[in-house]
Amino acid sequence: MRRTIGALTMAIVTAATTASAADVSQKLADRIKEAANTLQEIRAVPDKDIPQELWDKAECVIVIPNLKKAAFIIGGEFGKGLMSCKHNGEWSAPIFMEMQKGSWGLQIGGASIDLVMLVMNPNGVDKLLGNKVTLGADASVAGGPVGRSAHAATDAQLKSEILSWSRAQGLFAGIDISGGVLKPDNDDNAQLYGKNIPPRAVVLEGKAKAPAAAQPFMDALRRQ
Repeated sequence: MRRTIGALTMAIVTAATTASAADVSQKLADRIKEAANTLQEIRAVPDKDIPQELWDKAECVIVIPNLKKAAFIIGGEFGKGLMSCKHNGEWSAPIFMEMQKGSWGLQIGGASIDLVMLVMNPNGVDKLLGNKVTLGADASVAGGPVGRSAHAATDAQLKSEILSWSRAQGLFAGIDISGGVLKPDNDDNAQLYGKNIPPRAVVLEGKAKAPAAAQPFMDALRRQ
């Protein structure tokens, strides 16, 4: 009898956790839609897109829409987005990531860009799923080539663990984001999947399915 009650209690707790994780805030839902829109718009122009060979070789993709750049003597960049990795040949459910970057100099102004990154090997993936990674120091990064073919890529680009692109005011180009700090957004991931499911279990082990709120991003990935 006690075992039956215990099993029933566990089932109720599990169901409640799953329901809570799937019920994301409007802020997170909007961020998912923005990342999906960024991916769709970039892929809609093949001649100015990320080469297909790189999409095929990539282990993971990270999309950070509306990365904020602001500066007044001390500059900085901050943004949040989504990351998905290939698991058994399919894109995994996404996790939330956040990026920060500071700078110093005589500068004033502000801007917003969309940032896309491809993680090109398992070593780069392992680093990103740790506590935090400083791009260019802990993981090699380079601005990626643009166009239908990756044949024009330089040796530095081909050897980098992460390739990056930015879009601002309709222009899409490779960008060097060395110095940025990239890490999983644990608070937002807990809202999406619950506190007991780590990012690695989602994107590498396939232990979580994409909730309904994440479907716009998954649809954009599959259409690529």
